[in-house]
Amino acid sequence: MDFEFTSEQQLLQDSLRRYVDKAYSFEARTALLAADKNGSAENWGIFADNGWLMAALPEAYGGLGGSLVDTVIIAQELGRGLVLEPFLGCGVLAAQTLLGAASEAQKVRLLPQVADGSYRVALAYSEPGSRGMPEPVALQAERTGDGYRLAGRKSLVLGAPGADAFIVSAQIPKTPGVSLFLVEADCAGLECQTLPLHDGSWVQELQFDGVEVAADALLGEAGQGLPGLRQGLANGIVALCAELIGAMEKTLEVTADYLKVRQQFGVPIGSFQTLQHRLADMAAELELARSSLHVALASMANDEEATRYKTVSGSKMLICRAARFVCGQGIQLHGGIGMTEEYLVGHYYKRAVVADVLLGSSDGHEAACAAALQAELRA
Repeated sequence: MDFEFTSEQQLLQDSLRRYVDKAYSFEARTALLAADKNGSAENWGIFADNGWLMAALPEAYGGLGGSLVDTVIIAQELGRGLVLEPFLGCGVLAAQTLLGAASEAQKVRLLPQVADGSYRVALAYSEPGSRGMPEPVALQAERTGDGYRLAGRKSLVLGAPGADAFIVSAQIPKTPGVSLFLVEADCAGLECQTLPLHDGSWVQELQFDGVEVAADALLGEAGQGLPGLRQGLANGIVALCAELIGAMEKTLEVTADYLKVRQQFGVPIGSFQTLQHRLADMAAELELARSSLHVALASMANDEEATRYKTVSGSKMLICRAARFVCGQGIQLHGGIGMTEEYLVGHYYKRAVVADVLLGSSDGHEAACAAALQAELRA
């Protein structure tokens, strides 16, 4: 796989870097956290106008015909600024699940609205019993005369505050497999509870109490939603990993700059060899994580399904643990100021902690990798 950016991808990265540096200073982000639970509508409009929401969608559905590499570039730069807008939840998870699971007519109708930012869709798949994995699914979709009645609960729905609709995974009685439904956010019987996460972002818990939907709310075929769901999750995990690479890059840069200016015993503390070694350890973990991201990208582009998902799980495990180490060391090397809410480095650690449990924890993905390897040995 070629890891050199094309000229278009380099322009994309440069434009994102300029945007984040200008619009997402630490002070601007702090003000936005206090004012809104899902970023700003103005920023979301900028995402759409610049084509960031449509970069990886096919041209036939209003996209730019890009690839997962474009998604990674965008997510990595947004991670440097700890951007609050729901690019991951709406622009990647939901969009890629729609692309993988919806019928052709549904994709033609829905994806152009997702691509231009006018229709926000969030993916509601996680349940208390699934721990961020696509299965098991407990929410039930009972057939009625002209549609379905949904009952159950979904948790940790990314991008849900402000969403227009949700992609909901469910079990249809007497129909094996997972089915996906598009449920409008204003449906009767749907209760949405907004909850804060440790990093300052927000999610929702959804309670479905006999929510009635029409037959055409079913995405694709009944019982055939799992492959599309897994595709959306794999793309989302890679994007989340890229976001953490950006967060680690920024943490390393900020920490290196701090060691150059913080004085002790009349000299910069960056001149102390022990601290140089710790900074080198941070850089080494970052490069290991970056390499793991490249492996995941290569696997997503070239491998068959089972290998792709095993590789992505391994990358999620490794990169999340690296991010906790790098961002945690950033706090340690800053000393007391790193623990304060008023200084940025601690917020990168908070994001790393939260990301570790999103879309399946690092421990959960480690177990998934182990199970896949054991299955290969038994085959």
